[in-house]
Amino acid sequence: MNGMNRRSIIIAAAAFGLAAIGGPSFAADSVDMAAAKKDGRVVWYTSTPIKTAQKIANAFEAKHGVKVELFRSGGTAILRRFMQEKSAGQVAADVLTTSDPAAMSEMAAQGTFVPFRPAGIDKIPAALQDPKGLWIAQRVNAITIYGRTDMVPENQMPQTWSALTDAKYKGKLVMTDPSFTSLQLGVVSMMSKERGWGFYEKLRANDTMVVQGNQQALDMVKRGERAIAAGASVAYAIKARGEGHPIAIVYPKDGTFVIASPTAIVKGSPHPNAAKLLAAYMVSPEAQKILPEGGDYAARTDIAPPAGSPPLGEMKILPLDFDYIVSNSAQVKKKFNEVFQ
Repeated sequence: MNGMNRRSIIIAAAAFGLAAIGGPSFAADSVDMAAAKKDGRVVWYTSTPIKTAQKIANAFEAKHGVKVELFRSGGTAILRRFMQEKSAGQVAADVLTTSDPAAMSEMAAQGTFVPFRPAGIDKIPAALQDPKGLWIAQRVNAITIYGRTDMVPENQMPQTWSALTDAKYKGKLVMTDPSFTSLQLGVVSMMSKERGWGFYEKLRANDTMVVQGNQQALDMVKRGERAIAAGASVAYAIKARGEGHPIAIVYPKDGTFVIASPTAIVKGSPHPNAAKLLAAYMVSPEAQKILPEGGDYAARTDIAPPAGSPPLGEMKILPLDFDYIVSNSAQVKKKFNEVFQ
């Protein structure tokens, strides 16, 4: 396998710096509408933020009359459930959306998914889709630093990842758990690889709190129990800021992690035609416009970023080594737990 299927090192700065350029030109695969309606329902496993996921599901149901059975959890938890069912010979999910392109590429290589290239695929950069059509990004996650400006003035927020270890932030930080969210698994894998575990040991010494996922991290900041999210999905911060919470967002000067959230159709699923219909809808302009409303970056290049947010091409983006993330995931989770226990 070559390219994304080998999960080779993806230099994200190059991939997203050219975000205005569309993806490769393919003839779109058709959807059998009559068969999809006959399926009657579709089961969607997703790590998409719950409010956004529900909006997409509701809009899809209203347009096509096919019921969406939604199961939402953190990216790592979603994958764990899916893999447990797969190992037991059960296929419950029709469509799988995660925040772990490394794991999705590995499963694609194992024959877990059905190739499908929906209409609009040419609007999604090649770096955000499998070259054989086995998955395509639904959205793009930027991992940033954010915090309450009434607890830490904006001009005193940490401007780099390294600054998080400064003693002046002791007792003020919260971060997510890589055993729950696959976004954090990617971040911790790369940070520990490049900086060593000493970086996280310093964060532990700085009394950094660890919570399950991005919603929990935001809740801690919104309630003022912690002032700063030390690396979390910017979508949650953008949404909260739009609701009037005093939150400032920092795109670290030493780089931002940008991670795709792939969507795939599960091979042998119970509702295969409805699965294609939902997967196609997921990358339609109608559905993609829902994502920035919730603070997420859409995968399509013709959809504007969330209000008040910089385009991906203006960020300094850190590389992701998918081979390393997959090969070391168990070790990274174990070591992280040891550091923060």
